[in-house]
Amino acid sequence: MTTQLVGRSFRFDLGPLKVRFTFDSPSQGSFVVEEGGGLAPDGHAETVTLDLKKIRDGVYLNSWTEAGGATVTHVEDFANATLYSNVTVDGHLYHLAGTITEA
Repeated sequence: MTTQLVGRSFRFDLGPLKVRFTFDSPSQGSFVVEEGGGLAPDGHAETVTLDLKKIRDGVYLNSWTEAGGATVTHVEDFANATLYSNVTVDGHLYHLAGTITEA
């Protein structure tokens, strides 16, 4: 179940974009942008409603829409510490990949 993530924080390092993400509940997460890489302002913080689905042990499909309209879809593979992300910002789609570490 997704409850194993609740209360835990992770650093998502997607190259130019670095985010600290906390799973507040199975349906809510909060994040702080450490480095926006031109996609978001450094220091931007937000709480979002998650659509979090377990694919298999340690692997989740996670998506949300931000207040400014950006959409985010992740495949979060905690078992292999890898992250695949599709982000739309101002009508542009970005494909990113990176690493996950517990914060």
